[in-house]
Amino acid sequence: MPVAAVAAAEVLQVRGPGLLQVGDRNRSMPVAISCLDVEAEAAPEATEWLRQELPRGTRVNLRPRGSSDGVLLADVTRLDDGSDMAEAMELAGLARRPCTEPA
Repeated sequence: MPVAAVAAAEVLQVRGPGLLQVGDRNRSMPVAISCLDVEAEAAPEATEWLRQELPRGTRVNLRPRGSSDGVLLADVTRLDDGSDMAEAMELAGLARRPCTEPA
């Protein structure tokens, strides 16, 4: 289902292999990509890959699944091409998705 660009969040920073800092017009929050398992040895490569795929300013759709320690757990989808970032990382061989059911 398409989301209006004005309702989208914007990537401010990639903080780790599955951790983003995103914002909208008036707030910023940490977001962990849900259902994503990155091995420790793959973390640097996964982080760099994610920085390439989600440069600062990329608009994303967040589908919340919960929160943990003040971090929103969400499915993250690029608004421009509809790419699910957990699925894309798995296809790139950088992560596993232990839960693949839709939200």
